[in-house]
Amino acid sequence: MSYFKHHVFFCCNQRPDGDSCCANFGAAELHAYAKDRIKKLKLNGEGKVRMNKAGCLDRCDEGPVIVVYPEGTWYTYVDKQDIDEIIDSHIVGGKVVERLKLK
Repeated sequence: MSYFKHHVFFCCNQRPDGDSCCANFGAAELHAYAKDRIKKLKLNGEGKVRMNKAGCLDRCDEGPVIVVYPEGTWYTYVDKQDIDEIIDSHIVGGKVVERLKLK
């Protein structure tokens, strides 16, 4: 078993030239929101869930993006409600959120 049941990476990359990037869509704010929500649900820590910021995940045109491991499921999102749905459905319930899933 790995150290974390789920490891979630939020792309928070900021491109200096103004090109499309996850940071332009509030990725850092929504990462902080997700991390706080996981703590409130007491899902953080060893054997549970880790929310991490990441540099460029190389899917800028599909952003903002997160990837959930160990499944390797990629998501896009727009707002806190989307983050809540990913946490509630995928992280807690084990069910992929098909409407937000990237291929």
